[in-house]
Amino acid sequence: MLKLDLPIQKNPLKSREDLIGAVQQILSPLKPYYSEGRALLEIGQTGTSYPDPIAGMEGFSRVLWGLVPLLAAGKESDIWDICLQGIKNGTNPSHEEYWGEISDFDQRAVEMAAFGYALALIPEKIWQPLTEQEKENLFAWLNQINQVSVYDCNWLFFPILVNLGFKSVGLPYDRKKMERNLDRIEQFYLEEGWYADGPVAHCDYYGPFAIHFYSLLYVKLMGEEDPVRAQRYKSRAEAFAKDFMYWFAEDGSALPYGRSLSYRFSQAAFWSALLYAEVEPFPPGVIKGIILRHLRWWFKQPIFDSNGLLTIGYRYPSLVMAENYNSPGSPYWALKTFLLLALPEDSPFWKTEEKPLPSLKAKAVQQSPRFIICRQNTKSHIVAFNAGYQHTNEHSHVAAKYEKFAYSNFFGFSVQKAEWGLAQGAFDSMLAVSEGDNIYRAKRKCEEYEVNGNVVYTKWKPWMDVEIKTWLVAGVPWHIRVHRIETSRGLDCADGGFALGLEHKEYKGQTAEVILNGQEGLVKFPWGASGIKSLYGNGQAELVYPNANTNLMNTRTVIPTVKASVKPGTHWLINIVFGELGSENIVNSWDAVPKIEIVNGEIIISEGSEKIVIQTDELNPLPVL
Repeated sequence: MLKLDLPIQKNPLKSREDLIGAVQQILSPLKPYYSEGRALLEIGQTGTSYPDPIAGMEGFSRVLWGLVPLLAAGKESDIWDICLQGIKNGTNPSHEEYWGEISDFDQRAVEMAAFGYALALIPEKIWQPLTEQEKENLFAWLNQINQVSVYDCNWLFFPILVNLGFKSVGLPYDRKKMERNLDRIEQFYLEEGWYADGPVAHCDYYGPFAIHFYSLLYVKLMGEEDPVRAQRYKSRAEAFAKDFMYWFAEDGSALPYGRSLSYRFSQAAFWSALLYAEVEPFPPGVIKGIILRHLRWWFKQPIFDSNGLLTIGYRYPSLVMAENYNSPGSPYWALKTFLLLALPEDSPFWKTEEKPLPSLKAKAVQQSPRFIICRQNTKSHIVAFNAGYQHTNEHSHVAAKYEKFAYSNFFGFSVQKAEWGLAQGAFDSMLAVSEGDNIYRAKRKCEEYEVNGNVVYTKWKPWMDVEIKTWLVAGVPWHIRVHRIETSRGLDCADGGFALGLEHKEYKGQTAEVILNGQEGLVKFPWGASGIKSLYGNGQAELVYPNANTNLMNTRTVIPTVKASVKPGTHWLINIVFGELGSENIVNSWDAVPKIEIVNGEIIISEGSEKIVIQTDELNPLPVL
């Protein structure tokens, strides 16, 4: 992979000045890519679901999420004059780069939110310098958002932010629309601070980096005028923070899960919004540590191109995992995390000592996202065991992003590249089934689920006449999968373990240690190991080498997999899956298998003082391991 030497990669990210420098280092490379009229930011050739001019307008607006708090901090940017000229031209109906008339469910409604943000935080920079005609143009263009419909999800906040911007500069604003949208968003609330991203939707990063982020902006801007709602938002954010902290590792990385992961370090935007709204569920030093370690982790990854531009992808550039709505400028939504720069220079926060994560439980049940999250001792390894959802949607790779059995911050997850076989399917942390034609199906949604203690249960149907019940016994480095397959057709089954990267920048040319012995397979490198064992069902271990660029974390991977074939009828498969970060004790961990036995129709799993029982009267006894 190309080795870059960019200023952002050398930034220590410790002080306020370092963070200011980071924004400038991210924004400065954009200067040559503004259009002649300055209203479009054109930084790539890849396409998206909306036309190129709208993609250019999107790129232009997303830069504001970092530029606005930078200017609010009293600092300058060498692109602000460009942006101000772009705003004048983009909102001028007579200019060739006019951003145009918007319609229902228009991408430009999303991008208008950044202008409401700017009007509220830096009116002296974006509003006061305009002539009366330019002000009229900006207002007229933005006010279109009050005349159109937006999607019934986090998009409801975009008209709210625009109207908050209008209110901040003394313009007429649609208070009734704000109230209607805020009331509708209330119906997305679940419990313990969690929101779904719509009436029937997933719990993912759109909770923290969208709904909570905008709610906390509302707290800051409307706290005195609407104190009851503001207090409600603050209380929910405090509750959510106590769960969301489990999604972050001590090394700064976060859990890759769900869609829109190309927004990368926006994963920490929620924590910046907490600080801005003066909500403190933890000491400020703890929140400071989460944000700074997160940014440091990201800026060590190859997420920039040779010109210093953010790319589409996750840990490296990749269109394979991208959303249909990802344009070249989309990743700059990540700049939302720099909202903390809007804190005053004399805020005590800037002198607060950065602190580590507080003591967290080894296992935490989170009912709203349907997770059991396990943390491995003091290591920076997080695994979320996942039940999935009874609904799906039409976003790209939705099954891979929401329905895998486990999600790891170290191993990441893989997406399907094509439909032929296990290598193209890249079925890590999934049970994939085929009718013998090498076309595999995996879990797309569940019919029922339960998250209880140490076990995640889910029932799913790859075909109408095939029912699979899966029990996941959570744990690290080992976890156990029990599958009951009731089928009217013969099936080839492949239960994939974690996808382990085949290369590491610190271990060039390192060869793997491999165990492949009938029912067990293990691949071990100095940076980590992945393995799987078949305990019941006559499965055979195999190493699957998926197509390149299918995994979010590593360009090339291997997936230890247990394969088995079953005839029509009812069958049980029990596999035990291993995933470990680099350690001298990987081999010892591999040998320390939890005790599993089948007695009187019960599957009994014992590890230390813990005992888990899965009831069934269909299995023959299994020898104690």
